[in-house]
Amino acid sequence: MPGATDKRPRGARAAREKVVPGTGRAILFLLAPFSFFFLVFLIYPTLNVVYLSFTNSDIAGVGKLIGAANYLKLFRDRYFWDSLWHTFYFVILTVVPMTALGLVFALLLFRLRKRTKSIAQILIFLPYILPVSVVYRIWQWMLDTNYGIVNHLLNLNVDWFHDVTWAMPAVAFVTIWWGVGFNVLLFVAGLEAIPREYYEAATLDGMKGPLDSFRYITWPLLWPVTSVVLILQLILQLQILTQPYLMTQGGPFNKTRVALQYMYVQAFQQNHGGYGATIAVAVFVVILLASALQLKVIRLGGEP
Repeated sequence: MPGATDKRPRGARAAREKVVPGTGRAILFLLAPFSFFFLVFLIYPTLNVVYLSFTNSDIAGVGKLIGAANYLKLFRDRYFWDSLWHTFYFVILTVVPMTALGLVFALLLFRLRKRTKSIAQILIFLPYILPVSVVYRIWQWMLDTNYGIVNHLLNLNVDWFHDVTWAMPAVAFVTIWWGVGFNVLLFVAGLEAIPREYYEAATLDGMKGPLDSFRYITWPLLWPVTSVVLILQLILQLQILTQPYLMTQGGPFNKTRVALQYMYVQAFQQNHGGYGATIAVAVFVVILLASALQLKVIRLGGEP
């Protein structure tokens, strides 16, 4: 409009108008590798799995479109719902305990001297770097019915991985032992980010004891880290497959067969590729919904 003046500061206007030649091409060049791998190894396989879920394909992807027949079959499939319940049972046994233990260990480590704390962190994190096959072999020996050290110390005679009642808790216990070190590192990093001045000022204001400092300073400031740990653990444990597959093979009587293991059985053992893809899509939707629900609950819990 004639007579109109630009109200922006001259420096901001000059910075906005100054464009470095070739910037757009440089950005595209830097984004190209990531975009390529993202499209080829994530977006394309995801879309292909969704397409296969509407077919009667075998494991090689050969078949024809059958519409929503696989989803109707899935809705009536009692074995799928059983495997989904086993997955949620495993999540209940692992997510909150693993998060709570990670916080407790981090609080204990944080009080140690620097050298001692470093050694303790290495020892706690060490199981996390082990392959799941090694973890399985270690605990297969330790939980063995005849000569396992656990039964010996507890004076029991339990076949942990083949007992209907104890099979899933045993798998959950091994998973917690294996993965809690990662949570400890996250919580230690969160504790180190809290300024010491907060505790000193609170002490001068009359705060008494470690419980008050944890309740009024540590826990509120550590809540963002806690929420991240909870969401990560929920997503990871909903994708559980290798632990029950190696430790129990889904038994006894399919009591530890989780959703992704049922997908594996349908797709790779029974050659029902289309139906296996349907199970994969269903699990993906469940993870999205559960993560969104948990994020909503966490945000509500973090509000003052």
